[in-house]
Amino acid sequence: MMSREHKKAAALREKLQILRSITHSHALSNTSIITDASEYIKELKQKVVRLNNEIACAEAALKQDPFPTVMVETLGHGFLINVFSDKSCPGLLVSILEAFDELGLNVLEATASCDDTFHLEAVGGENQVDEHVIKQAVLQTIRNCEISGDDQE
Repeated sequence: MMSREHKKAAALREKLQILRSITHSHALSNTSIITDASEYIKELKQKVVRLNNEIACAEAALKQDPFPTVMVETLGHGFLINVFSDKSCPGLLVSILEAFDELGLNVLEATASCDDTFHLEAVGGENQVDEHVIKQAVLQTIRNCEISGDDQE
């Protein structure tokens, strides 16, 4: 018959192996398994933030809000920017990416849709720029694009 301590140790090993498999960890030590699990949880939290932003942008689109929506969030040392406008104009994506470049933002990944409406989600690395400054730069870029688009009509 196993002692109580042996049962507890076996149960702990089993739980750590379950944690290892859930987090897709290849670690062997208990400390490394827990560290990997912590990193996995951080990744999941970032995904939740991203999905919440996508939901907010989709809700804004459903409301047919004539004003663009710009959300900027700091993620650890990086950032997440979501932009939605019910109107798209030629060159808007390029203009926004140029504004990011002028601010010194390093965009690591971006997805965009520029058909009738405009939606951009950009994820970037190290960011020393205030969220409000980024938001104002994007809004100004959208206004400039709308003004130049009106001039062409």
